[in-house]
Amino acid sequence: METEARAAALAEHESAVAGCLACPLCESRSQVVVGGGRRDAELMLVGETPGFHDDRLGVPFAGQEADLVERLLVGIGLTRDDVYCTTVLKCRPAGNREPLPEEIAACETHLYRQLELVRPRVVAALGTVPTQLLTGRRQGVTEVNGIPQRHVLAGAEVTVLPLYNPAVALYAPERLAQLEVDFARIPALLGRAVPHPDPAPVAVASPVVAGAVEQLGLF
Repeated sequence: METEARAAALAEHESAVAGCLACPLCESRSQVVVGGGRRDAELMLVGETPGFHDDRLGVPFAGQEADLVERLLVGIGLTRDDVYCTTVLKCRPAGNREPLPEEIAACETHLYRQLELVRPRVVAALGTVPTQLLTGRRQGVTEVNGIPQRHVLAGAEVTVLPLYNPAVALYAPERLAQLEVDFARIPALLGRAVPHPDPAPVAVASPVVAGAVEQLGLF
């Protein structure tokens, strides 16, 4: 399928998923967070579930997390416009809880259709949920973080790079430092030179503030 045809099919798919009623999460969401970005991107970012701001705005990696993701991308010579962003679940679980197996099963066909149509070379699996789903293994992200793996997804061989969830890195400085190091692996996986920019710092919440924010379900 040619690039333009795939882009049109992806837009049609995104529109169809926006009205999904496949699981009970449809009853509590504000809106479906399908995903978006460059429709023929070489790099796809796959998060776990929509957060509080994602659910309100209808886009993945929104709110303060958006600033961090943009910073990480700029650090490797890319922007949000250069990548395709999505999550395993397209609806936010109440209270920001972990997704249930049946919820993942209801949503995974949407993700694999996105993979089929975007055809990325590298998929950054941001967190344990996408890492386990896309690798087909039970290992959590802490066990395989930063280790690229080759897998066949949606009929094409891609590199899956398990990474920490940016939402966690916002209030865990050690995770943020590791995420920056691991993002720096991406250009080589894409066959590109590694740039050396000087990005502006992103504020990281203190553990006390983070705990309060987490209890409010803002991430």
